[in-house]
Amino acid sequence: MAMQTLQHWSKNEPTNTTMAKQETKKTESKRAIQSLSLAIVVPVSLTMSIIFMFGSGNKYQALDKPFWFPPLWFIHSASLGSSFLMGFAAWLVCAHGGFQTHPDALPLYIAQVSLSIVWDPLVLVIGARFLGLLFCVVNFGTLVACYYYFRKVNPFAKDLVKPCLAWTGYLTIVSFKLIFI
Repeated sequence: MAMQTLQHWSKNEPTNTTMAKQETKKTESKRAIQSLSLAIVVPVSLTMSIIFMFGSGNKYQALDKPFWFPPLWFIHSASLGSSFLMGFAAWLVCAHGGFQTHPDALPLYIAQVSLSIVWDPLVLVIGARFLGLLFCVVNFGTLVACYYYFRKVNPFAKDLVKPCLAWTGYLTIVSFKLIFI
């Protein structure tokens, strides 16, 4: 009877090691949420600040465009969505140690974020269409390289890059057609 009471007591009372493990898990989950929010907020806020700083792109709106050209609100929304997806994909790669095992992945990700941010004011505000096409082609190349490295680390991160590839490919076609308008 005493042995049953002892076993019953030990099952209900947490030991110091289980409490320490719970605290460690809480701390790790807090860090994960903080790093996730940072990985998403930085590229999205950079994209949003570029959109707000350079305005609506009156040169782009004044053009006589084909029907399949995206409206300005869609360009801005899709750019924000692409920044969100790439930030999340980069966080997944970072969480699995991908930037340590593949050191080329981080500079490629930073280059991709920089190139995607520059396209908006370059083409929509300044009107540098050929340079915008060049930036789109290089951005597409960096996305393909990110896809290649992210695929090695996390298959879900690879899938998050696919819509960004589609968006950048579409922007490349739009930039090419803008040269001839």
